[in-house]
Amino acid sequence: MSRASAHPNASPPPPAPGTLVVDTSRADRVGEFRGVAGPYWSLRPVGGGVEWEVEPRHVRPAVLIEQLRARTARLNARSRGEVL
Repeated sequence: MSRASAHPNASPPPPAPGTLVVDTSRADRVGEFRGVAGPYWSLRPVGGGVEWEVEPRHVRPAVLIEQLRARTARLNARSRGEVL
């Protein structure tokens, strides 16, 4: 039996802090990986904000267009004075 099939419910290894990922359990919300909190991963909005927790099985890497959209939305909000 291969290692991949030995633990079908095993969590994937966590990404490096600051990596942009997508929370598929929250309408594909893009977040910045912050760390591991027990069985959950902590994410926060791009550029800061309130962190949330998600099961690792609901997280996937953000593709380039998702990263660009999240960063652009943050910069637009900042230019409108909505965030620091």
